[in-house]
Amino acid sequence: MRLLVVEDDTRLADLLARSLRESGYAVDVVGDGDTAVTQAAVNDYDGVILDIQLPRRDGLSVCRELRDRGNPVPILMLTARDAVHDRIAGLDAGADDYLTKPFDLQELHARVRALLRRMPAMAPSRLTIGDLVIDVAAQSVTRGGMPILLTTKEFVMLEYLARNAGRVVGRGEIVAHVWDDNHDPLTNAVEVYINRLRKKIDAGRTPLIHTRRGAGYVLSDRVEPESASRA
Repeated sequence: MRLLVVEDDTRLADLLARSLRESGYAVDVVGDGDTAVTQAAVNDYDGVILDIQLPRRDGLSVCRELRDRGNPVPILMLTARDAVHDRIAGLDAGADDYLTKPFDLQELHARVRALLRRMPAMAPSRLTIGDLVIDVAAQSVTRGGMPILLTTKEFVMLEYLARNAGRVVGRGEIVAHVWDDNHDPLTNAVEVYINRLRKKIDAGRTPLIHTRRGAGYVLSDRVEPESASRA
């Protein structure tokens, strides 16, 4: 899942980004409201962590702008203010949740997970495709009851494919949700990770990860005659 962190305190922004990346999220960081609006317009984020007190345009204005543009991305508002009217203002501007500074990182992670679960496509925390079972909360994977060890990035890619099971997912869409702005689009990272997943998920078993040439990849337990044995 790809998140946008909007925070002008660089130390806090770096802390949040590092913590979220360690949990498997792709994270972009910006430090002002105008850039946040631009980023949200050009990238398809799964969630936004938005500070209220920002340079150039405050978080309330950013939130209203995103909602006026019809962007339904879940928004967690951060602020040093703890007055009731400030919390109400944030929610009225379109925020989905509110967290007052200082906060515990574990609570922030829990709130992010809760926001993502509210999205219809993100709701299930246990995904099953054939005999493949993905426990999102535990970040564990089994196939035929046997555990499969994945790296964080491998798990995130598999989870995204599973969230879209049965649908062809293009390379660009995978990059947009699994990697952040630091990703070099000219690399073959998607193909590399697809191959890694195939070796771990499909080795010696009925293939679940299929290639649609010129279109992308699909995770499905149905036979895919167009599938290739490699990415």
